[in-house]
Amino acid sequence: YDWRKVETKLNALPMYVTTIDGVDIQFIHVKSKNPHALPLLITHGWPGSVLEIVDSIGPLTNPTAFGGKASDAFDVIIPSMPGYGFSDRPQTTGWDPDHIARAWDVLVKRLGYKRYVSQGGDWGSVIADAMARQAPKGLLGIHVNMPPTVPPDVAKAMAAGEPAPAGLSESEKSAYDSLSTFFKKNGAYGAMMSTRPQTVGYGLSDSPAGLAAWMYDKFAQWTFSGGDPEKSLTKDQMLDDITLYWVTNSAVSSARLYWENNNNNFNAADQKTSEIKLPVAVTVFPGEIYRAPRSWTERAYSNLTYYHEVDKGGHFASWEQPQLFAEEMRSAFRALR
Repeated sequence: YDWRKVETKLNALPMYVTTIDGVDIQFIHVKSKNPHALPLLITHGWPGSVLEIVDSIGPLTNPTAFGGKASDAFDVIIPSMPGYGFSDRPQTTGWDPDHIARAWDVLVKRLGYKRYVSQGGDWGSVIADAMARQAPKGLLGIHVNMPPTVPPDVAKAMAAGEPAPAGLSESEKSAYDSLSTFFKKNGAYGAMMSTRPQTVGYGLSDSPAGLAAWMYDKFAQWTFSGGDPEKSLTKDQMLDDITLYWVTNSAVSSARLYWENNNNNFNAADQKTSEIKLPVAVTVFPGEIYRAPRSWTERAYSNLTYYHEVDKGGHFASWEQPQLFAEEMRSAFRALR
């Protein structure tokens, strides 16, 4: 394994640092040659990083080289979240998704943009939703690939550990079963990081093997791979991401976001989707933690402008399927240009 290859790949990109609310934020900013390109802010998640997104930069900024039209071009802004990657670690509490959402608007405006769109998966979805609720001037709409769509009545049954309520459609029943399995068998990592982020984090900071196991478990569960993540990501890709956490010593600082936002990120009510009035686009990838049914998604977002189920990719959508991800961004935001 050669970490220097990752350094070379990242150093070939235009990267910058700016200070927002006392925290240094590192970000990648790649401008298209098309002067009319639409600015697109993309937020990564955990256990991901900006490395999830870099392979989508080419198709997004230079669509004609990847089967698209010149009018599909984006300027791409990819920040590392506070406490992640090469961004600084907050020294105070309060850097929750709402705070990060406000910071991202500051970042975009500092770059000189007056209109833009926002995208996210995992924590990025939570932050994109927060941005849409806040609706800062210039934000045209959002796209998420892990939408919080579970209705309150269904969420109540799930929290009680009950069987799926009667009357659910086939896709709703499948979503219910997937999330029930997630919370019963696969959600311990989140419970630990949301209640004791520093305890578990310092353990991970002490052992590269422990950190690798902690993160690889999610690659195995959340990729569209049937539990064999090498069907979706190479070993080097996974080690690149794990090593980024290791060399930046961000196991503790990244886990704190779970403590800051100990909500259910799949429930529409918890994420206050009813307050979102901006246009919302959703792509459902088959390997996601759950496949959000159209019926729930339409209930969650009153201004759903795009909904599409694709046949490849999982939770790490842009990492697993960078070309398909870029195509979805083109389709999702075309009407907002």
